[in-house]
Amino acid sequence: MMLPLSHVLILSAVLFAIGVVGIFLNRKNLIVLLMSIELMLLAVNMNFIAYSTYLGDRSGQLFVFFILTVAAAEAAIGLAILVAMFRNMRTIHVDDLDSLKG
Repeated sequence: MMLPLSHVLILSAVLFAIGVVGIFLNRKNLIVLLMSIELMLLAVNMNFIAYSTYLGDRSGQLFVFFILTVAAAEAAIGLAILVAMFRNMRTIHVDDLDSLKG
């Protein structure tokens, strides 16, 4: 039994909207911002997979692997920067990180 394309796209739109709301409502904690960005990327990946399955073309699913690779690298580098900033400044709140301006 296969789900209709509209159901998957609605779920993807809801996930993307949750990610956008997470970015706009919580601008203080960097961890929540990173999780919201990852949620938005996963919603886009769900769209790629849904359309790829619907159209019978595997190129969308291949593109998802590249996006997941970039997202994993972004998460690893983002968390490493976050840990380094926490060790130096003892905070991860965005408002307290204004000393990084050049």
